[in-house]
Amino acid sequence: MSGHAGESNASAQAPDKGAVTVVHLYPREMSIYGDLGNTRALLSRLRRHGYAPRLHDHHPGEPFPADAHLIVGGGGQDSGQARVEADLAAIAPELKARAADGVPMLMICGMYQLFGQAFVTVDGRVLPGLGILDVTTQGNRKRMIGPVVMATRYGDVVGYENHSGSTVLGSGQQPFGRVRVGFGNNAEDATEGAVTHQVHGSYLHGPILPANPALADALIATAVQVALGRAFEPGVIDDTLADQARRRQIARLEADARRGTPKLSDRAARVRRPRTRPRTR
Repeated sequence: MSGHAGESNASAQAPDKGAVTVVHLYPREMSIYGDLGNTRALLSRLRRHGYAPRLHDHHPGEPFPADAHLIVGGGGQDSGQARVEADLAAIAPELKARAADGVPMLMICGMYQLFGQAFVTVDGRVLPGLGILDVTTQGNRKRMIGPVVMATRYGDVVGYENHSGSTVLGSGQQPFGRVRVGFGNNAEDATEGAVTHQVHGSYLHGPILPANPALADALIATAVQVALGRAFEPGVIDDTLADQARRRQIARLEADARRGTPKLSDRAARVRRPRTRPRTR
């Protein structure tokens, strides 16, 4: 069991509604673009709701914990994804079993792709995924970059995307949301991410959970049911500032979209990146 700085004593400070274990997959290799903020938001909100959060950082080569109640993973460079692929295949049976049992998961960007059926590189190589989500991703030379507004079952969600992979949903696969601003999975069908059971895949950084507390609490509510076998008992958290910021961001982005403001990726596509810049999918 391990914890990030500032969270190691979280369980000791929390009221005793029960313990919930959050597992962060590959925090060293797959946590770029601020995705570590999702884990910190979950730990903080669990504590403020009165639960005792426990954090387990899962690293390549280590056994997967038995008490995983909520599992998160982030984006990574191609090199980072390569370093975790063997371990991900080793723990695949555990992850698939937890997914079937309804354990909530949030997989962002690179981990979203790895939870799919396959990633096809620009030169045609097929890299198999876990197949928990029925999605296939095709690598591209042009990136999709910019802010996103999408409609979901949790209300409007905002975030920031930066990916070159175009992801297509399989027949019957439900998207995480429908894009109103931004590119989403592939810039063509207005879908963003994918959801199967309680497994959520998305391209949205930001990080996504601090900006969208209703989504964070939905994951926590399911985790509490898994961990304790009873319904979530929320505490009182003042999310006024987060809600105001999200509403203002949505209004601004939708106004920009109506005015036809160029998307960031349209500008970025005209800029040649240095060859030394690490690649992300």
